[in-house]
Amino acid sequence: MIRINITSVFVDDQAEALAFYTEKLGFIAKTDVPVGEHRWLTVVSPADPDGVELLLEPTGHPAAGPFKEALVADGVPFTQFAVDDVYAEVERLKGLGVQFTQDATDFGPVVTAVLDDTCGNLIQLATMK
Repeated sequence: MIRINITSVFVDDQAEALAFYTEKLGFIAKTDVPVGEHRWLTVVSPADPDGVELLLEPTGHPAAGPFKEALVADGVPFTQFAVDDVYAEVERLKGLGVQFTQDATDFGPVVTAVLDDTCGNLIQLATMK
């Protein structure tokens, strides 16, 4: 059976991304291996430390920068994270200084919010009702 093992987000600075994703969002570091000038750097949810890993991928490919910039300019989140309560998570993250481009919004079957990850991406938080 096919399953998702690792997914990634392109980040401008891996150290900065690791700090944001662990200190603000609450992920935990899983793998940190030097690979030339960069690192194979993944984080996981503390609720599922053996689950899907998020690779903090350096924005090294020439297409990555323009791709990220276009998504941000259009307000399109690069990925989505599930949370138990979007409203509570937005308040918690705002208390940590996280900037949102969309506050918690009820769309019927789902409540979403969109944050700036400080690494060149918009990230959507979602709670299914």
